Amino acid sequence: MAKKTAGVLGLDLLLNPKNLKNLIIGGDSKPSMVVLVGDDQFVNRLILSRLRKCIHPDEDDTSWACREFSGDDQPDPRDILDEVATVPMFSDAARIAIVRQADSFVSAHREILERVASQKPGPDGFLILEMRSFPSNTRLAKAVHKHGLAITTSTPPRFDLTKWLRQWAREAHSIDLPAATAGTILERLGNELGQIDQALTTFASALPQEGNRTLLPEMVDSLEGMGNQRTVWEMVDAAAAGRTTEAISLLDKLLQSGESPIGLTAQAATVLRRYSTAARLLGGPKRPASLAAALKEAGVASWPKAMNQAEMALRSLGSHRCRQLPNWLESLDRSLKAEASRGPRARLAIERFFCMMSTSTEKPQKQPKNRTHS
Repeated sequence: MAKKTAGVLGLDLLLNPKNLKNLIIGGDSKPSMVVLVGDDQFVNRLILSRLRKCIHPDEDDTSWACREFSGDDQPDPRDILDEVATVPMFSDAARIAIVRQADSFVSAHREILERVASQKPGPDGFLILEMRSFPSNTRLAKAVHKHGLAITTSTPPRFDLTKWLRQWAREAHSIDLPAATAGTILERLGNELGQIDQALTTFASALPQEGNRTLLPEMVDSLEGMGNQRTVWEMVDAAAAGRTTEAISLLDKLLQSGESPIGLTAQAATVLRRYSTAARLLGGPKRPASLAAALKEAGVASWPKAMNQAEMALRSLGSHRCRQLPNWLESLDRSLKAEASRGPRARLAIERFFCMMSTSTEKPQKQPKNRTHS
């Protein structure tokens, strides 16, 4: 009997590798097709690596029994299906055919893939598709959910990433991560899981190899080796505090090092949207008891340094500009993905955004007219 696999989350499988193995080679039947759905390259890369290990416990098999295709090159589906169906002559290793960036490939060959996904899986190899989107109301998606395996590699809305990060730090890096520390890392790096994992690698090497391996919140900013991530934090702090010249100087340093303008903006937006939320809460009907309470409710880490920096930024920005931040960030994002997508225009767009943060947009109050006395 085919297994029902709708709703399989890649983040959960990374914490429980045995579950992935059971979905691939355990039970009564293997999946007719495996689809990785999402745009998180860190999760995609790790899931693909673990899929290969599940199918090819002997790494030497991967070198000859696994072949990758680029969907953008529009490969002939017959070549891919032949690769899956080829029976090894001198080994029992199953063939793997992986189509990277397969969205356009699937659109062009949907009927063929629907037939493959709907068939009862045989002793052939494995077909793995990597896609950015996979609408559940299509015939292909319904067939995969019934006979195959669909894995979501993006982070879903309202997912408890703090809890996941604490488990990942323990499982992958042998680090004890208190909730406050996990919150601080997410505040600094946003949801960039690849960068977060690199940071955890740095932290793991700095902590004692034996004994207490707890990473305290105040250690996040003090540990060396964070590279550009530390500079991004400093740039956001400077911009939020109105130190525009300093923020632009740090921006130049980051761009010169090869950082993407869109990536930098995404990291900054994670922090700035929390400030906007805090300002909205303070101006709402259920006003929090204090500025610190509003920031905490908005998702700012509660350890002293982070809270002090956030309070200073909120006071500097003021309530009006804080509430405008989401609109400004949305406008900046559109600009960076259109006319200011590269080169000097991208830098100018971000610099203009920093200037908007530091220049008051409050409408001046009208001065009373001088009255003449008769």
